[in-house]
Amino acid sequence: MSSAKDNFSMGRGEFVALIAMMFATVAFSIDAMLPALPEIAAEIGPETANRAPLILTAFVLGMGVGTFISGPLSDAFGRRRVIFFGITLYIVSAAVAWSSSTLEVMLIARVFQGLGASGPRIVSVAIVRDLFSGREMAKIVSIVMMIFTIIPAFAPLIGSFIIVGFGWRGIFLAFILFSACIMIWVGIRLPETLPQAERRPLRLGLMVDAVAEMFAIPSVRISILVQSLAMAMLFCMLMLVQPIYYEIYDRAATFPYWFAGVALLAGTASILNALLVGRLGMRFLVTVTLGAQVFLSALMLGLGLGDLAEPYGFAAFVIWQICLFFQAGLTLGNLNALAMEPLGHIAGIGASVVGAVSTVLAALIASPVGLLFNGTIVPLVAAVLIMALSGFLLMMQLARVERRLVSAE
Repeated sequence: MSSAKDNFSMGRGEFVALIAMMFATVAFSIDAMLPALPEIAAEIGPETANRAPLILTAFVLGMGVGTFISGPLSDAFGRRRVIFFGITLYIVSAAVAWSSSTLEVMLIARVFQGLGASGPRIVSVAIVRDLFSGREMAKIVSIVMMIFTIIPAFAPLIGSFIIVGFGWRGIFLAFILFSACIMIWVGIRLPETLPQAERRPLRLGLMVDAVAEMFAIPSVRISILVQSLAMAMLFCMLMLVQPIYYEIYDRAATFPYWFAGVALLAGTASILNALLVGRLGMRFLVTVTLGAQVFLSALMLGLGLGDLAEPYGFAAFVIWQICLFFQAGLTLGNLNALAMEPLGHIAGIGASVVGAVSTVLAALIASPVGLLFNGTIVPLVAAVLIMALSGFLLMMQLARVERRLVSAE
């Protein structure tokens, strides 16, 4: 048993709650903003209202960059320091966004807010690994993830309540309060879990060599690209779901409740994946899921199902939305595992690079789609169709790569 665990006195329930809260920082920072986008656009960017969804992808872009550096920094300087620095940056950035009078300032602030959020999000995983291993670690992570999946379902509802009471700027105050609670909790109750003797200095040369080795492996390259596309589909939906509910289907008042229901239903995908992946394999599940998305999106686009008279058009869109969120549960974890499979000897830097590259690419792919909203669902469905088809073809290429490797052996 490690010395870190010997000196650890926090109860299991409290530890799980704290880790889940750090995980939830990202989901809360994205999904709670959804009901605020119309108010923000009306107040600080009425002439460029279609750019308001960039508030979401700006945060994701910063988080993706932070994902690459947070892990190595915590290995060198300790877990608590990186958490405290990340939360401090997050709070300062949220305060700048709260006081901003232009969309450009808010977007810059959101990039830095995402950069700060990556600290507690990434380091929390390292803390679990410091203290637990094997089945015990898996049990902790599974409980944390179960709690984490609930946050995206209810974050828009929480955001809508805050807007009613305090206006859209109140959401940034909620972000500050939320992260300040984490900082105080960590400061009082969570000791440093990485002893000085076990820290690893930052060595840029080793990191560069590891990244070059990763991208020389075809299966890693393909898995990262497909993961980027899968995440981009999800980000596109998050960017455009609010204007679609508000402007096309006139469901502004009930949007948070619909979003909560869809997210909770789609959350069962993780359970289904756990039941099927052992028998069918990761690549097969991802390929079939993306193929199904190609079919469903082509059907939506070709038959114009989302444009049917009420309530049929709205029902068709909600079903398609559930399928898209469900797809994330059947693809993202499997694609991450496929990318990591050949990287056991460089797992630490590998995990950071896979997460960072896929997140940044997804944000860059999704951002232009958010600007294409024209009062219909066509830009969103067409973009998802193109990305799903691209991902499906890449997975077919991955199958050919695997067959060549088997033949060579």
